[in-house]
Amino acid sequence: MSYAQTSYVITGKVTDSETGEGMPFVAVAFKGTTIGTTTDFNGNYKLVTHTLQDSLTATAISYTEKSKLVNRKATTQAIDFQLVPASISLNEIKIYAGENPAYAILRKIVRNKEKNDKRSLEYFEYESYNKIEVDVDNISEKLKKRKAIKKIQQVIDSVEVLAGEDGKPILPLFISESFSNVYYRKSPEKKREHILKTRVTGVGIQDGTLISQMAGSSFQEYNFYRNWLNILNKDFVSPIADGWKLYYEYFLVDSAEVNGHYSYRIDFEPKRPQDLAFTGTMWVDKATFALVQVDATMNKTANLNFIEKIKLQQELAPTEAGPWLPVKTRVLIDIAEITNQSAGMLAKFYTSNERVVVNQPHSTKFYDVGIEMEPTAQIKDEAFWDEHRHEPLTESEKNVYAMIDSIKNIPLIRSYIEIANIVVNGYKKAGPIDIGPYILAYSYNTVEGSYARLGFKTNIDFSDKWVLKGYGGYGFGDHRFKYGAEIQRIFSKKHWTTLSVRHSYDLERVGLLSQDVWDNTLFLVSSRFGTFRRPFMLRNNQIAFQTDFVRGFTQKIKLRQWQFDPLYNFTYYTNPTDTQLATDNNFQSTEITFESRFAQNEQFLINDNTRISLGTTKPVFTISYTLGLKGILGGGFNYHKIALNLSQSINVGSLGRASYSISAGYIPSTVPYPILQSHQGNQTFFYISNAYNLMNFFEFVSDRYASVQLQHNFEGLLFNRIPLIRKLKWRLVANANVLYGGLSDKNYNLVPLEYDDQGNASRPIGRLGDIPYIELGYGIENIFRCMRIDAIHRLTYLNNSGTNRFGVKISFQFKL
Repeated sequence: MSYAQTSYVITGKVTDSETGEGMPFVAVAFKGTTIGTTTDFNGNYKLVTHTLQDSLTATAISYTEKSKLVNRKATTQAIDFQLVPASISLNEIKIYAGENPAYAILRKIVRNKEKNDKRSLEYFEYESYNKIEVDVDNISEKLKKRKAIKKIQQVIDSVEVLAGEDGKPILPLFISESFSNVYYRKSPEKKREHILKTRVTGVGIQDGTLISQMAGSSFQEYNFYRNWLNILNKDFVSPIADGWKLYYEYFLVDSAEVNGHYSYRIDFEPKRPQDLAFTGTMWVDKATFALVQVDATMNKTANLNFIEKIKLQQELAPTEAGPWLPVKTRVLIDIAEITNQSAGMLAKFYTSNERVVVNQPHSTKFYDVGIEMEPTAQIKDEAFWDEHRHEPLTESEKNVYAMIDSIKNIPLIRSYIEIANIVVNGYKKAGPIDIGPYILAYSYNTVEGSYARLGFKTNIDFSDKWVLKGYGGYGFGDHRFKYGAEIQRIFSKKHWTTLSVRHSYDLERVGLLSQDVWDNTLFLVSSRFGTFRRPFMLRNNQIAFQTDFVRGFTQKIKLRQWQFDPLYNFTYYTNPTDTQLATDNNFQSTEITFESRFAQNEQFLINDNTRISLGTTKPVFTISYTLGLKGILGGGFNYHKIALNLSQSINVGSLGRASYSISAGYIPSTVPYPILQSHQGNQTFFYISNAYNLMNFFEFVSDRYASVQLQHNFEGLLFNRIPLIRKLKWRLVANANVLYGGLSDKNYNLVPLEYDDQGNASRPIGRLGDIPYIELGYGIENIFRCMRIDAIHRLTYLNNSGTNRFGVKISFQFKL
């Protein structure tokens, strides 16, 4: 007698109850047996067996285990799971005697990193599909009762239905999709992304071209073979970093076939919960010791603000040349609620890479573009996306587009969006013109009294090639009008080639020009208030041209004619060889400046008619030369000015992050001191990173100088190890400023002597002597998640008038 065994098939999907996302690598099995399987990258599973049990169980690290009843009469059935996140410490449940067996495997992983890392390929390229979704989550019942939220209650309720049995309601705000081709070259290291198609929709999104550039593959680059992964500008140590033993505990759990590769399963968790490290699981190919899959989570115990969780999942596949490339990557960032009455946010990123080609070179010039978007890239045709997506959208994702359209058309939401745009951008959009910036609309100081200002600039609705700017202001104390106007022509956005013409007439002060602090909003605004020392009216005319020869190599040339009209007692000798007779109290100057700036691999985004730098990890080198032209356009002096600067921000591993700026300059000419280098002091209560914080305004003037400015953020290196303090998530910072310089006697003696009431003579400018100016500081940042307090010691030139040997300064910043 013969009979066939009955086959039973159980299929289903495992999702996260908080995010609704499919969960990869989850174990699904009959409890107490070895009969089971694991989910794929999208959370789907299929179990084929000849034996059924009463219940099926899904288990994953950092989630509560869940079991469901099995219908023992059905040969095929579907069972879905929604797992609830939980806090589980791995080393509480696993103990090893002798050396941890995972260590031998880790050593082989590290030994083979270079061979398996995609960066060992000379060239590679692939097609990348990227999807980003941003949702509001954790919407409390109390928050739902607010008047504004009631306006979108209907939409929230419809989303709640989609949340699932254990899921929490989420409110979609943004979704984007993009297709791009990505190209990599090893030497010199360069990367190009060509965005072919994209579509973006979201609450508050008006244009989408800037977002489309950020929605591509370049911002979803996570390589575990690097020692450090940069996520949201924070450095997380990889579980396979060279110094892995210092940061992680490891547990060899199992062996299994994953995507056709017989692999070790190793679980890992941070040695210290506050470290920027992950808890998770990795599968390692037994033959090559390459990563096959990684599931890594950073929990809220880490020293990070506003973030509940960061989850990074990645699946890799070998190339025909050997090294492995990520083929699927999913990142989830869970942003915490600021207060009990507010809501949180979820940001979900998904990347799929296909059609990989290796070692097919292109010319060096081909890689100079960086990020490029096709002019016709924006496409909303659903049929196109259905045909070309690497994977179809889920039912929830299909509804997101319609939900977002419903939300952003609610009048109250549109009002909130407009207010938010004004706060973030500083301008109020009025058709083709933006009015602002509002932060400079009012100020009060000893020269102008109350000062009111109104400005504008044209936007891309006016032109994508021409930008007009202007402002006018009136001081009710000095009864003077100030004004400025600028015309800019953009010839090329690809190489950022522009020509601008500017004229302005405004109040300035020696040693603290507005153009020098324009990028520091807090310092700029505070500098317009209070006592003005050495104020002057500056009439400025200039024409400037700039272009990128190649990516990261920028050339600028500027012709400037300016007039210095002091509002204080200023005089200088007009003949340097005869400093006893003729003096003058104002002057004009005409100068031409050439500047070269090199920043390897610097990334840029184009936002309508402006270019935004995303920086680079490489050193940034800038050199400039200025030639004064006597007799040209009223210029009164011939002079030469040379300036150099080298700056960089460096990850120094467990010690945190350091940044430095090294500068030097030389002016081998005899000119009035407003043309020389006035080193930037700081007499405000605020800490300014690029100023000398215990140096008075205009304390030192130089015609030759060299300086080093250092900043170090230790992150949680010290405070993470101190009980109680570590709960505050404070971070230690340190800084040092050293300035060496001098002022020649010819320039110093160009300033006439002044006499006090006792008849003592002195010159009204200071200069550095044989010793350098030095100040050292230390402090704590992340107080109340936004405050930084620095204690600073001034070590030299302590006998100068009005000198503070010690100071405490405050600053505010929002950092993760």
